Amino acid sequence: MGVIGLGYVGLPLSLLFARSGFPTTGFDIDPMKIAQLRSGQSYIRHIPSAAVASEIEHKHLSATDDFSALAQMDAIIVCVPTPLDEHREPDLSFVRNTVLKISDHLRAGQLVVLESTTYPGTTEEVVLPILERSGLRCPIAPYRAEDAGRVGNHAGKELPPSPPDFFLAFSPEREDPGNKQFKTHQIPKLIGGVNGPSAVLAQALYRHAFEQTLIVSSSRVAEMAKLLENIYRCVNIALINELKLLALRMGVDVWEVIEAAKTKPFGFTPFYPGPGLGGHCIPIDPFYLTWKAREYEFPTRFIELAGEINAAMPEHVVEAISNALNARKQCLQDARILVLGVAYKKDVDDLRESPALRIMELLQGRGGRVDYHDPYVPRLPKLRRYDFGLSAIELSPAALASYDAVVIATDHSSYDYSAIVRHTRLVIDTRNATRDVSENRDKIVRC
Repeated sequence: MGVIGLGYVGLPLSLLFARSGFPTTGFDIDPMKIAQLRSGQSYIRHIPSAAVASEIEHKHLSATDDFSALAQMDAIIVCVPTPLDEHREPDLSFVRNTVLKISDHLRAGQLVVLESTTYPGTTEEVVLPILERSGLRCPIAPYRAEDAGRVGNHAGKELPPSPPDFFLAFSPEREDPGNKQFKTHQIPKLIGGVNGPSAVLAQALYRHAFEQTLIVSSSRVAEMAKLLENIYRCVNIALINELKLLALRMGVDVWEVIEAAKTKPFGFTPFYPGPGLGGHCIPIDPFYLTWKAREYEFPTRFIELAGEINAAMPEHVVEAISNALNARKQCLQDARILVLGVAYKKDVDDLRESPALRIMELLQGRGGRVDYHDPYVPRLPKLRRYDFGLSAIELSPAALASYDAVVIATDHSSYDYSAIVRHTRLVIDTRNATRDVSENRDKIVRC
């Protein structure tokens, strides 16, 4: 089988299938990734190189940028990015380009599964027509309960008399980088086929690697379910971010409010404020649905408002930094500012959509002289939107003391927050990371 896109979703998925007994080939257009994998090295912090080296050595896993090898695959899983463009509209160029390559090598009987998060209808409206340019057909039909008995679930059963020429499904990725509680194989796998045989065949594949699989009636349902999961989080985070802004004006500690509210054993799920949303999913997915909703002349005001609130949080942080400096009779222009943590969440090396990068951009735009430190990101690479050309400074008491302000943008567990506060003139804490620091609290501004 083949997995296209060897990033935070595709690499762990490839390793999972390789460990499950499937000879797995990973495809990527980045030659550096291919070279590292072939040498048994991981480029993702929470995936140990030993895990890669073992599967490579035993020939369970291989990596290539030669897409002609797709013709040899029985199943092909697509895990490529689905970002937003400069107008905050869906950019499906990675999906389209990948599916075009698959179409060039598609053969009868192959299963193609899209895992990239996208709007409802993408699998049927975008992926399927491109694949059918090959001359092969995969008719759209809802999954029915009787389809489950035709293949995959009962030994000896065969496909319907006239199966599709190839099989196509959507199965949303649910990867959470750095999550130590749930491993990839423990997260239930949703599967939506463009027809019953496609759904059942995809389930037959995934159930070899995942503890639980669940078929839904269509690829559109699976696509919408993924968006719902992340929009649920986006909306609730926006709510708590807005409450934080109100609480600051009222002189109320929103963190204490959350701790108090979550003592209720039912009807409340705690969410926490921060400097903005990061990661590939939550900052992006709501806009995929709002964009698609326009086709149906349906305004998604609630979702769009949540996105606007969360997207504005970096500006709030920068304003808080400016105000804190002003209170100390210093302006942001030419101030030396150190940003601690540039990954989008604690204890990972993932920079995708990190609000820390937007904060750095805004600080530089207002004349601040910005440096950063992150134990997991020694150098900031060139990204789609940012190119700071910076390397992490060496963190020391003398270095901390040399900055006018230190901004805790990501609350990595490895940081000694007491020492940071002790040696720093001013600390802007966006994550409540200094909650247990008892000394020098007059230096701390929580925002």
